[in-house]
Amino acid sequence: MLEARLQTQQRSSQNGRETSLWSSGFGMKLEAVTPFLGKYRPFVGRCCQTCTPRSWESLFHRSIMDLGFCNVILVKEENTRFRGWLVRRLSYFLWSLEQHIPPCQDAPQKIVESTGVQNVIPGKAPGGAGEGQVPSHVKREVQRILGHIQAPPRPFLLRLFSWALLRILNCLFLNVQLHKGQMKMVHKAAQAGSPLVLLSTHKSLLDGILLPFALLSQGLGVLRVAWDPRTCSPILRALLKKLGGLFLPPEASLSLDSSEGALARAVVYAAVEQLLVSGQPLLIFLEEPPGVPGPRLSALGQTWLGLVVQAVRAGIVPDATLVPVAITYDLVPDAPRDTYHASAPLGLWTGALAVLRSLRGWGCSRRACVRVHLAQPFSLHEYTTNARSCWGSRQTLEQLLQPIVLGQCTVVPDTEKEQEWTPVTGPLVALKEEDQLLVRRLSRHVLNASVASSAVMSTAVMATLLLFKHQQGVCLSQLLGEFSWLTEETLLRGFDVGFSGQLRGLVQHALSLLRPHVALLRVQQGDLLVVLRPGPGLTHLARLSSELLPAFLSEAVGACAVRGLLAGRVPPEAPWELQGIELLSQNQLYHQILLLMLLLPQDLLLPRSRATRSSCSGS
Repeated sequence: MLEARLQTQQRSSQNGRETSLWSSGFGMKLEAVTPFLGKYRPFVGRCCQTCTPRSWESLFHRSIMDLGFCNVILVKEENTRFRGWLVRRLSYFLWSLEQHIPPCQDAPQKIVESTGVQNVIPGKAPGGAGEGQVPSHVKREVQRILGHIQAPPRPFLLRLFSWALLRILNCLFLNVQLHKGQMKMVHKAAQAGSPLVLLSTHKSLLDGILLPFALLSQGLGVLRVAWDPRTCSPILRALLKKLGGLFLPPEASLSLDSSEGALARAVVYAAVEQLLVSGQPLLIFLEEPPGVPGPRLSALGQTWLGLVVQAVRAGIVPDATLVPVAITYDLVPDAPRDTYHASAPLGLWTGALAVLRSLRGWGCSRRACVRVHLAQPFSLHEYTTNARSCWGSRQTLEQLLQPIVLGQCTVVPDTEKEQEWTPVTGPLVALKEEDQLLVRRLSRHVLNASVASSAVMSTAVMATLLLFKHQQGVCLSQLLGEFSWLTEETLLRGFDVGFSGQLRGLVQHALSLLRPHVALLRVQQGDLLVVLRPGPGLTHLARLSSELLPAFLSEAVGACAVRGLLAGRVPPEAPWELQGIELLSQNQLYHQILLLMLLLPQDLLLPRSRATRSSCSGS
């Protein structure tokens, strides 16, 4: 008992010393290392010049690169029309009342009378006085399906929710940054007249609430968010529908020969038609949320995107403007445990308790930063026209690899066009095979653009250094210099970072967010030793460090290809040091890179930068 008491006292004293180190700003004077943070910030998010050349030239001017960032959750007296002492106390409430919420009237009668719904309605009165009339029971069924999909947004509820969310976000996050130049491009695209379709990555369940709030605060209107019905309880779905949410009815996934499935798909298609005609912006998540097993590309997101593509191809709207969107967090707020794996969907009270637990657990010292990225909008009609004109005959993986293995390949295949062919399920089955292929390629194209425009956060840089370079620990003075080095390497590769400021403050901010996984120990020389804590927290650090993968993936594949070619020229027993200059053929290097990329899973190749192709052609 005495030994246990002594061990407890030692642990408490050690924790007390460590807590004092955190609260005192490391308690030491360090030599300042000045990186060029903020001096060089690449403007990321330009659309593809090959697939959409006209869109690449429009909506962009070099002057928007210098507009800087805005914090969408920073609301003060200047953000309202009023001034005074009372206004400063009620600024959040007054700001929410002044938000412009355009009317979003859904037209159920137009949906019932749409051509697609009329063609699949069973039991229509065949002639006589009832010819052309919809039976009452069918009309009730259509209204039931439509009620499962959407509801008219409530302006009062939207304002009340915006006020409450503004207070919650200010407790959870230090800031939510949005580039003014990117927002200006989106505003110009909205003024052109085509409906906006925002296609986003998915990092947290909070994305579906945070993104509409951020864009509503910038005057873009109410976003209609396509939610996953499996993750929400009926009560939560009813609330989200009144806030602009959209849900796919379960009957839409039935087989093609099912009359209920055909009617549900027709109603969903008619609802999307009316949404696009009315000009309401639509938000679709192309990425599965973290923790969901299976492919990274969301089947539900491809379904909603397929409905948009089908509406544009049918001439319901002449064109739609696609906006790749990405959101990155320093640290995602704690979600309910096993949210994505639980059999029961997330309920309203469960979500409220999770928010309260996050507010209590984070505190002011662990508030994170968020970056919202809006890439350059591009025309869906232009992409489909250019994509179809350059499509070749599809080939299987065996057809691609066999000529290379046998040494009979004379024409280098295009890895952008040749993809794996996987079975299609759900509402995408109703589309033609050519349209299914278009939706899959467009989804990968947009998700690639979203990931390439995402900024690397400070916690990702810190987790990479601690997990892969200093697993045994590192002195804080050395860690400062390497944090600056890795940041500069990321910027030089054309990827932006989601932080700026003094180096010491950045390192302290990142370490404080990773505090449950990191320990600080004082050493003899007056320096501090940063050590990883063993345990399941290493998996969390590995997830954070994966944000740096897009910046270095092309170089890693190229280096492995060069090593593979040199391995065939150096005898197994000979040393690796080259005894002269080795010349590598461009075609050989290209083929070796192709083989490596075909061995890698597609989900890993999604975030690759366009430098992969340029590095091959320029070698």
